[in-house]
Amino acid sequence: MGKFVQNIDHFFDFCKENEVKFVDFRFTDLNGAWHSISYNIKAVTKENFTNGIPMDASSMNGWQPIDKSDMIMKPEATSAFLDPFTSDITVVVFCDIYDIYKGQIYEKCPRSIAKRAMQYVKDSGLGDEAYFGPENEFFVFDNVKIIDSPNCAMYQVDSEEGEWNDAADFKDSYNTGHRPRRKGGYLMTQPIDSMVDLRAEMMQVLEQVGLEVFLGHHEVAQGQGEIGVKFGNLVEAADNVQIYKYVVRMVAHLNGKTVTFMPKPLYGDNGSGMHVHQSVWKDGKNLFYKEGNYANLSDFARHYIGGVLKHARSVAAFTNPSTNSYKRLIPGFEAPSILTYSSQNRSASIRIPYGAGEKSVRAEMRFPDSTANPYLAFSAMLMAGLDGVKHKYEPVGPMDENLFKLHLDEIRERGIEQLPHTLRGSLEALIRDNEYLKPIMSDLFIDTYQHMKFETQVWPYEARPTAYEFKTCFSC
Repeated sequence: MGKFVQNIDHFFDFCKENEVKFVDFRFTDLNGAWHSISYNIKAVTKENFTNGIPMDASSMNGWQPIDKSDMIMKPEATSAFLDPFTSDITVVVFCDIYDIYKGQIYEKCPRSIAKRAMQYVKDSGLGDEAYFGPENEFFVFDNVKIIDSPNCAMYQVDSEEGEWNDAADFKDSYNTGHRPRRKGGYLMTQPIDSMVDLRAEMMQVLEQVGLEVFLGHHEVAQGQGEIGVKFGNLVEAADNVQIYKYVVRMVAHLNGKTVTFMPKPLYGDNGSGMHVHQSVWKDGKNLFYKEGNYANLSDFARHYIGGVLKHARSVAAFTNPSTNSYKRLIPGFEAPSILTYSSQNRSASIRIPYGAGEKSVRAEMRFPDSTANPYLAFSAMLMAGLDGVKHKYEPVGPMDENLFKLHLDEIRERGIEQLPHTLRGSLEALIRDNEYLKPIMSDLFIDTYQHMKFETQVWPYEARPTAYEFKTCFSC
């Protein structure tokens, strides 16, 4: 993200120059949702940046009990940008959470955990910087209906691009018949791609708030798109994900559309992922690069990949933290679950993209999705990778064949592991395998996180009958 503000003093100059009326202080909860409190600019002082802003942490799922609810939001002046959607000029500022009881940064603050992960790279001596480049895919819908009650459970989404509208009559326009086929939307042009202008507006607004945007296109599924944003260090990249999701949702909203980043909203079509490109650098050099090796990967990179693959089942508790995540991770939809790596092979869970020269060599983790809290997901992958470097873990592979065609027996015979098939499986893996996370995540945090996911995702999902169960079981 481009820097509009250099320091606290400059922040107030920036606000004056732009005639700012409100300051929106924002922080991220355990699930990755953004929360905010808006202050009149007249009430904002330098002390708000040095001493913080009070907030009620007991209202955040998994944070504080009501008898110890007071926490402090610590704003980061250099993160400021102008909100492009408010009627009155508003500046947004990212905040970390400070624990007044322990006199330190709050151990359950996701953004602070990400900062600890960045510091760990340096303290370990393994590198100076870790770079992340997430690719957040999304669906655009025209209408969404949801019912979740004791006697009725249903959802219905609608998109002008949906094949179910081939014979539909539209109220305010003609049915032109131009729409992508199922799994046939990748890189389509107008008029089949109906979202060109919408994506262009999203791209322009993203640039306006400081993100460097380099591409946008229609994705494989009907109503699906992607916008490419330049990589950054771990915290920058996670901040950018928060801004990206906010902007994409709001632009769609103001155009009478709605956006979802959920991994699998449509049965039988491709889902939305958050592929994450990663590399570690030291002394200005890419530690992933070694010319002449397989895919020009260094031993460092291979061991990093080995660490991610070794811990992938528990990492998935952070990278794929919803029950819906695992409906995407099935063969045939470009969402790999087989834990191996390969050069340019999109059926492997870790792909080495084609790239010429030292700067472009990186590893792409293809299994994450956008239900992840980016601060926690990036941190977990980084710690798993660095654990692999420390212990010189060798990854399974490379495997350059179409892994989607492998039968389960063959996968087992080759000794290849897979990601868990459910969120329950990933959370249980996290309970067993979390030592590699201990330098940045406390036992309390890990216990709180997995319990929250069981309580809000796994148990409610497992307790609810579905429409498909009625279809297959009602006449038993």
